[in-house]
Amino acid sequence: MPKAPLQHWLVKQEPTAYSWQNLVTDKQTAWTGVRNFQARNNLRQMRKGDLVLFYHSVVGKEIVGLAKVGREAYPDPTVKDGGDWVCVDILPVRTLAKPVTLDDIKECKDLADFPLIRQSRLSVMPVTEGQFETILRLASEEKSV
Repeated sequence: MPKAPLQHWLVKQEPTAYSWQNLVTDKQTAWTGVRNFQARNNLRQMRKGDLVLFYHSVVGKEIVGLAKVGREAYPDPTVKDGGDWVCVDILPVRTLAKPVTLDDIKECKDLADFPLIRQSRLSVMPVTEGQFETILRLASEEKSV
């Protein structure tokens, strides 16, 4: 059976709670605590090896790193009150050469439909391949990963 193409995602986190540097130091983390149905459904769509943009929300408001999915959706161990919540494991790939700020994203016409602008409160969102490549270009990264 042919392997599905890589998908691209963006996850948001306040750096005062868990920063990109925390992920780099930890080498892996379970992306727990998601309690929004749409974000949960996005977690369920993630596949091992998918690429993930790591966005610092609230403080900084910038994409700072590139990660990948290391383990697909499994029950979130932080759930205390029941419910069908999941998490995935993500692993750092590299720090972006230059952070891509929210202002950079808003000013780029190729990112007019970027989910971060349209659904700013969503913590886990899909990113198209074109949007992903545009972000890497803005970060002065190579096109392919």
